[in-house]
Amino acid sequence: MRSAFLHIPGDRLSLAELTAARLDGDVVGLGEAFAPADLVETAVLRASSLTSLVAGMRDAAFAGMSAAWIHGAGDAAPETHELQSASGRRLRAPATRRIIVHDPALDCADVQHFGGVAVTTPERTVIDLLRWPATLPERHRWALLLVQADPALIERAATRLAAMRHGPGYHRIASFLAAHGAGPSSS
Repeated sequence: MRSAFLHIPGDRLSLAELTAARLDGDVVGLGEAFAPADLVETAVLRASSLTSLVAGMRDAAFAGMSAAWIHGAGDAAPETHELQSASGRRLRAPATRRIIVHDPALDCADVQHFGGVAVTTPERTVIDLLRWPATLPERHRWALLLVQADPALIERAATRLAAMRHGPGYHRIASFLAAHGAGPSSS
C-alpha cells in the first residue's frame, strides 16, 4: 500500500518532472519515490516509498538494512535492499543486484506492518544485521545507526536474542549488545 503523498516516477509525473520539482525544492527523494519537501518523514512513509521494490512479491517483509532505514536509521535508504518471507513461503524476487532475499522465514512476533508494508521489528532487525555474514560491512554501520536512533533498543534486542536459539552469529550479537549497554541478565 502506498501513501497518497508519495510520487512514484511514471505514475502521475515522469522522472524528469519529479527531478525538476526536486530542483525547485518542491519534493525530496525518499527511497524509490519522491515526497513533498515539507512532509514529516515517518516509518510509514519510508516503508511506502519502497513498495515498488516488492510489487508482485506476496509475503515479502523488508529486513536488514532496509528495515533499519524504515525504523529511522540513517538519512538515505540503502542501495541494496534486504527481504525475508513473512509467511514461510519462498520469495520469488526479480534478478537484480539491488535486492537480497534471505531464506529464514520470520516468526509472526518479528514482523510489524507500516501502512500495509511488512517490516521486521527493530529488535529482529538489529539481530539480523549483526548475524548475517559480513559480506556487506555496511550492515554493522546500519546496526549502529539503528541503536543510536533508539537507545532503548539494546535491552529489547538482548531480551529477544535470549529467547532465540543459539545459531550462527549468536555470540557476535551478544557481544555487540553488551558493548552497547545491554545488562547481563538480558543476554
